[in-house]
Amino acid sequence: MNYRERALKIFPWVCARCGREFNAKSVRQLTVHHKDGNHDHNPPDGANWELLCIYCHENEHAREVDNDGRPAASQKKAPSTYRPFADLQSRLKGKKT
Repeated sequence: MNYRERALKIFPWVCARCGREFNAKSVRQLTVHHKDGNHDHNPPDGANWELLCIYCHENEHAREVDNDGRPAASQKKAPSTYRPFADLQSRLKGKKT
């Protein structure tokens, strides 16, 4: 049994965001969202999952990127402080030909 089948057995067929209810005919529009973003983290109790309709699931992942397709400002990494040429001038001064 894959994680989607397990999630559908554990949780009620309701979108965790919008509250839309699903039946046997429409359940294919209900998706499993991994809360931590790791699709390999599938605990047997479903603690890392929530059921979302296809629209809410798309919206959830769209929040991770801004309009330009780059990571959102809240997810940008701090700039690097490594300066590979910081002491280049002093090295060149010491090396006179």
